[in-house]
Amino acid sequence: MGTQLIILAAGQGTRMQSERPKVLHEVGGLPLFAHAIASGADLEPEKIVVVVGNGADAVRKAASAIDADITVVEQAERLGTAHAASMARDTLKGMTGDAVVLLGDTPFTRPETLAKMADARRVGNAVVVLGFEPADPARYGRMVVQDGMLERIVEWKDALPKERAITLCNGGVMMVDTALLFDLIDEIDNDNASGEYYLTDIVRLARARGLGVTAVTCDESETLGIDTRAGLARAEGMFQAAMRREALENGVTLVAPDTVFFSHDTAIGRDAIIEPHVVFGPGVTVETGATIRAYSHLEGSHVGAGAVVGPYARLRPGAELSNDAKVGNFCEIKNAHLGEGAKVNHLSYIGDATVGAATNIGAGTVTCNYDGVSKHQTTIGERVFIGSDTMLVAPVHVGDDAMTATGSVITRDVPAGDLAVARARQENKPGFALRLFKKLRDAKAARQKG
Repeated sequence: MGTQLIILAAGQGTRMQSERPKVLHEVGGLPLFAHAIASGADLEPEKIVVVVGNGADAVRKAASAIDADITVVEQAERLGTAHAASMARDTLKGMTGDAVVLLGDTPFTRPETLAKMADARRVGNAVVVLGFEPADPARYGRMVVQDGMLERIVEWKDALPKERAITLCNGGVMMVDTALLFDLIDEIDNDNASGEYYLTDIVRLARARGLGVTAVTCDESETLGIDTRAGLARAEGMFQAAMRREALENGVTLVAPDTVFFSHDTAIGRDAIIEPHVVFGPGVTVETGATIRAYSHLEGSHVGAGAVVGPYARLRPGAELSNDAKVGNFCEIKNAHLGEGAKVNHLSYIGDATVGAATNIGAGTVTCNYDGVSKHQTTIGERVFIGSDTMLVAPVHVGDDAMTATGSVITRDVPAGDLAVARARQENKPGFALRLFKKLRDAKAARQKG
């Protein structure tokens, strides 16, 4: 018996004021619906179904990037949460085990909470629902518990005054035997204030059959749903606060924590130092003892132990810094590997390149990797000295222990140990500057007089 995830992601999100499906908006660099999938990952689901409304193709593309086996189905009519969940019926036909219904706009449900729900299922409850007690119950659905058993969930619009006084509210997450879920959905009607088919009605229907139903509670933060841009910003703030706490607890120095921004998969080793105003995009690993100086931006890159990045540096996808490498101010590294102890300290672009150990790249160096159609590779050996303002026109190879003269444009390979000089011979024309300036000033004066 396995587990199947059903992610309800069909909400239009009109309050987001966006052309994008709501669940594709990101927290920590990850789409909202992907957070829900990540929450259920520890349950080792054998099938994941994402139920969407408009924008199915865009969600399908994003889902495929996460896992090609995710199934995206469209709910053409918005008839309620039970109708949305029923869209997964054909995909899950014949499967056994537990169906876990998660909300695609609710990114913070913890795997540990889902594990508690699974424990509650194992002890004999047919239906397990996530509940919480908010500071302000507002218009949440209320969970009616009697004699330790969850009897029903009542939506605010349909609740009596005594039911509205209940503080235990519906968190929206459910865990049900897969076959039973669709069996119960078939019994649901839309005789309610909204005229919708409520998935929450399976609680009442299961109890009518004498089945066990219980609620597992969590902190209110785990049930935060995103409906507006303000809510998205709030969620991002909560996510960043959690990531900062985790980094500090794991031995990372954050000089000004509130100014550092993490992605969902940022990994930083102990004793790394992160200075103020650093932004980590997706796919970054920083090893122990590395330093990321202020105002640097990293994505899709790996920084080795003891390496130094910045200030004001940019590491783009494919940047690989070996131990003790250095990338200084106003430098950009893209799809390039810097060997151990290599240095790119000032105002340089190194793209589609390999730089050997202990090589020094002078200020203003550019690997000219793009010819307008294709990218080309630059290979620089070990212990090389690249003079300032060198243009390396790829494809080109500079051998070990070689050197390029300042201001050179290198278009041919440089053998190991050679010095490459590729610049025009300097000529000084005596008195020419004085004569030229006089001519220019006279011409300007004539124009102004005329």
